[in-house]
Amino acid sequence: MAHNLNYNDSLGRHSFFSVKEKAWHGLGAIVKDYPTSAEAIRLAGLDFTVAKDRHKQEFPSGRTKKANNSFFTFRTDTEQVLGENLTKDYHIVQNAEAFAFFDSIVGSGEGIKYETAGALGDGERIFITAKLADYIRVGHSNDVIEKYLFLTTSHNGQSGIRAAFTPTRIVCQNTLNAAMANCEMSVSFNHTADVHLRLKQLAKVMNLVDSRTNDLQELFTGWSKIKITDEHVLKLVQMAMAPDNETMSMLEKGLYKETSTRYRNTVDKVYEYAMSSETQQMETTKGTVFGAYNAVTGYYQNVCGFKTNESKVKSIVYGGLAQQRTQKAFDLCTGYVKDGADIFQFN
Repeated sequence: MAHNLNYNDSLGRHSFFSVKEKAWHGLGAIVKDYPTSAEAIRLAGLDFTVAKDRHKQEFPSGRTKKANNSFFTFRTDTEQVLGENLTKDYHIVQNAEAFAFFDSIVGSGEGIKYETAGALGDGERIFITAKLADYIRVGHSNDVIEKYLFLTTSHNGQSGIRAAFTPTRIVCQNTLNAAMANCEMSVSFNHTADVHLRLKQLAKVMNLVDSRTNDLQELFTGWSKIKITDEHVLKLVQMAMAPDNETMSMLEKGLYKETSTRYRNTVDKVYEYAMSSETQQMETTKGTVFGAYNAVTGYYQNVCGFKTNESKVKSIVYGGLAQQRTQKAFDLCTGYVKDGADIFQFN
């Protein structure tokens, strides 16, 4: 099962919901209108609780689970064991608490729209995406960027809680994952004794995103007014997509044609997207630094082939290869605005 979505026997479907879009192979519940947090947790099949024990556990079904020297977690509805070999310091964050975090950001859920949520595996990992009410508008154009919050946590001890701000450009649906100096666009922490206190503090941290996105709007608007030649776009793409230091060294020595065929093919695809995509022909993107940045982010969202939707999310949102490359593109665009073509230190 490549999508890895949890199948909920009591619901008779996968533990996932999406508003309008048939994402993740069209599985789960597809709804027309944005639900409240209470509705979302039910639609996504996340209305279950998790417990932790270390001794002999006798489930209502009659089966038992024993762990003498370590703790384990399990779903109280299905009796499914989610995590084993956990320490006494591991603290559970219930699914309802994760949704409460989103509600606390804006106050009782007003102004926030739950767009997707679901559980993976046996329910050991959950994720939520919510769209904020306002937008980032690039200049005075119709190039609009939606503002999303993404949260994921696990019940098996394999990963902590992670919340991130993820802006998405509407015209091509590419996730930007832009980083800004002195701005923490994502936060994460482990399931330790102070996890519930930190979850409350998390809302205060993520509230800062709202004010910082005004800076992001100003930044992207500025980039959309700065011209860049096709030649410099190509060099920016070559540098952003370089897979390692050896490739960068070859670029600096003017040995691009001697780099790997796979790398050069990728560069060609990104550059082709930069020059020919309809979303790259707008006033804000054609021949601009903002367009050069979107060439990389748009490639990963709309061109690059991922084996599954899950691998795509991991690569773009969880800090995988796609996010690393888009971060490099962001840094290069920042350098180009500051220093011009001097950032391209190769022929």
